[in-house]
Amino acid sequence: MDPWLIGVPIGIAAGLAGVTAYGAVDPRAQLFGHTIWHTDKPQKLAITFDDGPNPAITPKLLDLLDRHKAKATFFVVGKYVRDAPSLAKEIAARGHLVGNHTESHPNLFFCGPAETRSELLRCSEAIGNATWEEPKWFRPPFGFRSPWLGSIALQYRMRMVMWTLIPGDWLVKPAEWLIRRMQPVAAHVQVEKGRQPAEGDILCLHDGDYARPNGDRTHTLAALEYWLPRWRDLGLEFVTIGQSSGKAVEG
Repeated sequence: MDPWLIGVPIGIAAGLAGVTAYGAVDPRAQLFGHTIWHTDKPQKLAITFDDGPNPAITPKLLDLLDRHKAKATFFVVGKYVRDAPSLAKEIAARGHLVGNHTESHPNLFFCGPAETRSELLRCSEAIGNATWEEPKWFRPPFGFRSPWLGSIALQYRMRMVMWTLIPGDWLVKPAEWLIRRMQPVAAHVQVEKGRQPAEGDILCLHDGDYARPNGDRTHTLAALEYWLPRWRDLGLEFVTIGQSSGKAVEG
C-alpha cells in the first residue's frame, strides 16, 4: 500500500486529537461552548477560589477579603457544601458569588452526558439549598471540558468560567513561592497602563482540597495577605465574575 495513503488517516487522527485537546484544556478555547476566561478591563481583577467550602480556611479567607473590601467568586464542590451549608450561605451573605464546581470534582472529559448532568445538577441543588440562589456560573474541575459540557451547562442556565492565571496553589509549597507565581497580575496591569484598554485577569486559587476535607491552604491565605494591598495600590478593582464584563450579572 502506498505509504502516503497510510499517512493521511493517521495525520487526520492526529489533527483531530490536537483540536480536541485544545478545546478540552486551553482556557481560551471556545470549541466546546462559550467560555469566559478574562475580565473586560485590565483594572478589573476577578479572584476566584475552587474546591471549597473549607471550614479550616474559608472563614479566615472571608475575613481577609472583608478587610480589603474585596469581592470574589467561590466555585464550590457540592459534597462539601452539603457538609458545611452554613459556610456556603455565609460566602453569599458577605457579598461574594457562589458558583458550581460539580458534586464530586471528577474530570468531566471522561464523563458521559448522563454523569455530567448529574454532577452539575447535584452541585446546583446543594448550592440552592444552602444559599436559596441558583448558581449561574460554572467552572469545570481541572479545567477539562468535553464536547457536550457546554450545552449541558447552558441547559442548567450556567456560563462556563476559566482563567488567565492559575499559579498552582494546590501544591505544597512555601508562601514565598506562591507570591512569586502571582506576580503576573501586577505585571499585567503595569504593562497596560497608558495603553488602550484590554482584558484583565481572572485568577484561579483554591480555598479547599477536592480530595479531602479541611485541606491546608494557609500558603494561599498568606500570599493574598501580601498581594491584596499591593494590587489595590496599583489601582486594581476586585470584582466577581458577575461584574467582570461590566454588566453586573450576578449569580
